[in-house]
Amino acid sequence: MAHILIAEDEKPINTLIRKNLMLVGHTCVSVFDGEAVFDEFEKHRFDLILLDIMMPKLDGFSVITKLQEDIPVIFITARGAVQDRVHGLKLGADDYIVKPFDMLELGARIDSVLRRAGKVAQRFSLGDVTVDLSGRQVFRDGVPQEFTPQEFLLIEALIQNRNIALSRDKLLDIAWGFDYGGDTRTVDVHIHNIRKKLGWEAVIKTVYKLGYRLEVEVQL
Repeated sequence: MAHILIAEDEKPINTLIRKNLMLVGHTCVSVFDGEAVFDEFEKHRFDLILLDIMMPKLDGFSVITKLQEDIPVIFITARGAVQDRVHGLKLGADDYIVKPFDMLELGARIDSVLRRAGKVAQRFSLGDVTVDLSGRQVFRDGVPQEFTPQEFLLIEALIQNRNIALSRDKLLDIAWGFDYGGDTRTVDVHIHNIRKKLGWEAVIKTVYKLGYRLEVEVQL
């Protein structure tokens, strides 16, 4: 997973982002003003910066302009005007997210940027199961397992959002699309098949009245 610098001066938002990213296995450092970004770069190497624009001491636009390191940057800001988006992207940001945002969307955007930068793991292992995310293959004890496209998308979503509860509606949207007219019980059937094929009965937890969570031990 990635080592991420969170530059966000609103402490509740900074804390929320850090906790959610650490749940899925990333390591994070938080700073609360623009100048502190460069202080941390003297101590650590990062794979990604989440960068607010309106920060004390040095704003996000100035920070990205002064950056010497070749590192992906995602702006996270309340400034949603088109000219701000265009300006941020022209300065070299890899993505631009406007507050308020959904944490699952933020996670997906982070995964996408890290993947493009070649900084994300392409394999996930849990017990005797290995999932090749780039090759879209699943192995148990080295033996390939057959899954439908929807089942693989569910596995992928659970892995990318591990330790985070995903609603049945969200999983339905991920695996079947927003225009799918089926019942959320379809998700239950497919999760049952995934649990059985992979022996994941104990790690895919049912979240009461919500959905499912892949429970994986991480170091916080």
